[in-house]
Amino acid sequence: MTTRIYGIRHHGPGSAKSLRAALDEFDPDTILIEGPADADPLVALTASAEMIPPIALLAYVAAEPAKAAFWPFAVFSPEWQAMQWAAEHEVPAKFCDLPASQTLDIKDRHREKGDPLEDLAAAAGYDDAERWWDAIVESTSDAGTFDALNEAMASLRESTTIDERTLQREAYMRQTMRKALKDGSERLAVVCGAWHAPALNQLGPAAHDARLLKGIPKTKTSLTWVPWTHSRLATSSGYGAGITSPGWYHHLFTETDKPITRWLTKVARVLRTEDLPVSSAHIIEAARLTETLAAMRSRPLAGLSEVTEATRAVLCDGDEVLLELVSARLVVGEKLGAVPEETPTVPLDADLRAKAKTLRLNQEAAARKLDLDLRKDNDLAKSRLLHRLRLLGIGWGTVTASEVRSTGTFRESWTLEWQPEYAVAIVEASMWGTTVLAAAEAKVLDQANRDDATLGDLTKLLEKALVADLTNVLASLLKLVESAAALDHDVAHLLAAIPPLTRTIRYGDVRGTDATALTRVTDSLLVRISAGLPSAVTSLDDDNAAEMRRLIDDAHGSVMTRDDHEASEQWLTTLHSISHREDVHGLLIGRIVRLLRDADRITQQDSEARLSRALSVGAEPAAKAAWVDGFLSGGGLLLVHDRQLLRLIDDWLSGLGEQDFTDALPLLRRTFGSFDQGERQAVGQAVRDPNNDNKPTTATTLDEERGKTATKAVLEILGVS
Repeated sequence: MTTRIYGIRHHGPGSAKSLRAALDEFDPDTILIEGPADADPLVALTASAEMIPPIALLAYVAAEPAKAAFWPFAVFSPEWQAMQWAAEHEVPAKFCDLPASQTLDIKDRHREKGDPLEDLAAAAGYDDAERWWDAIVESTSDAGTFDALNEAMASLRESTTIDERTLQREAYMRQTMRKALKDGSERLAVVCGAWHAPALNQLGPAAHDARLLKGIPKTKTSLTWVPWTHSRLATSSGYGAGITSPGWYHHLFTETDKPITRWLTKVARVLRTEDLPVSSAHIIEAARLTETLAAMRSRPLAGLSEVTEATRAVLCDGDEVLLELVSARLVVGEKLGAVPEETPTVPLDADLRAKAKTLRLNQEAAARKLDLDLRKDNDLAKSRLLHRLRLLGIGWGTVTASEVRSTGTFRESWTLEWQPEYAVAIVEASMWGTTVLAAAEAKVLDQANRDDATLGDLTKLLEKALVADLTNVLASLLKLVESAAALDHDVAHLLAAIPPLTRTIRYGDVRGTDATALTRVTDSLLVRISAGLPSAVTSLDDDNAAEMRRLIDDAHGSVMTRDDHEASEQWLTTLHSISHREDVHGLLIGRIVRLLRDADRITQQDSEARLSRALSVGAEPAAKAAWVDGFLSGGGLLLVHDRQLLRLIDDWLSGLGEQDFTDALPLLRRTFGSFDQGERQAVGQAVRDPNNDNKPTTATTLDEERGKTATKAVLEILGVS
């Protein structure tokens, strides 16, 4: 019986090539691979043509899916190549590390401190362990490197304290090796991290390993394969065994003919997509520089550092921003793997895959825009699916501002970006149901029936249920909203409920939803708000006044957007009744006066007279500043166009004493700081030149030739002949 230990680096293309050569030479009859032993039933799936790396083993605690772990594999991972070799040669392959059932539920996981490869790199004159490994190992594919690495690691281990968890893992690997030999293996190959290789060279007594493994707790776990991405293999993602350049490693492994030239060609292609002038001459010169740098450094093949320096100097002209673009697109890359349909999964995941396939929604790692027209059945179905997933905590899609100019409610824009971690979120969400629809409905009802659910919470849930088309729960949610509204006497809660209900009514038509019941509830809330708001705004401090202003602003916008005459009239009448009162915080009165002015409920002269009274001598400076803040919040163009208003505020500010100005300054700074830059510039110009009313001058003569040219250009833009 012969046993060979192949110490590799996880996700190393050089290790993968060397391993393939070594396996061809050794021709083993059994292969053991570092990985959770309870995943053995899943190894057979790696032979499927539909299994496309990068992929990962996912293990999670059945009772608590949030407790999960991933074991990623790329096409250039030595472990993946070992599984592929086994499948091609019909040789059994098994995992040999501690089962996930014995590692997932451990609260205190001891990890080795530091990277032992750093000592080897430092001894060789490198300041970075990955650069050393890339130069010494990844640039070659010699099967003989394994013996040298095992010897080097053995020397390192002699001066390093090994933690208990590592010792237990290695004991389990040795026990697995003993079992394979006992089962009749004559040529056993073991593929493991280089750090563990010296510990597996000699099996030693089994009793010692049994003592190390005794008493390790177990928990019930489930395992499956899930798609993974190159960016999640990167060290920057937080992956402990990550690498800095998965895209580069993938290229090295898959492009065996002229890898440097082909890589630089890819770089040029990326830069050309940004409209940068990169020619074939640039590529040739960059390739020459790369080879020169490798020769100067006595490297058998140029590595990433040489290629990066050549890219910076020749293709990017020293521009670090462009170099970062190349790094993100190519050096790290964004490639999403795939798993076969027969991969074990929870029913919810199977339903999601089926629906996504029907709707032609592809899971992609790179973010992409999706503009939907809700008048189209297929687009409406996509919208509903994405909204249901958001309710379940699966953020595949994020609603974004539309790039399609439209004032209608039938447009909806999303940014889609699939993250591998959503596999865990799907497992967690499966507790609510076996389909996306059933799970979303069950979760919404659970949230709605909680004891601490407020009226605002319920109305937001109602809005989300509508856009997700959860028709089976809408009736229940409406009853809960009506009950909560009848029992809730807090005007602030009633105000908070108006915007989501109004949006629900507004979007109900395009989504084909009957909004009659929603209208009834909204109207009843507005009646109660109109009755309770006058007393609710009395004697508020600064913080509560600011919060009430926000609620009034949101409710006002919703009521006016609804465009219902009776509702608008009722709301504006309520605001008008409050605007004359002296016992209401200036922040609220100023805001209400501004809203009434914008709605043409009071005249320009009336609003100016009220501002003049508010800035009279009898009021405190802070109260005056609060009134101004309320009146001007939301935009400064009013001051540009109403010079009388500007003069009132300017005269008041000019007349403030030093201490009064200091007291009012923070609030005024917040007010004017909310204006955009153009508005602030226009207000400043108006103060500097009070005699200029900004009215456009009228031309005394008409230039017909210029007019014809402009008209012709407009007609061409509009496509009118």
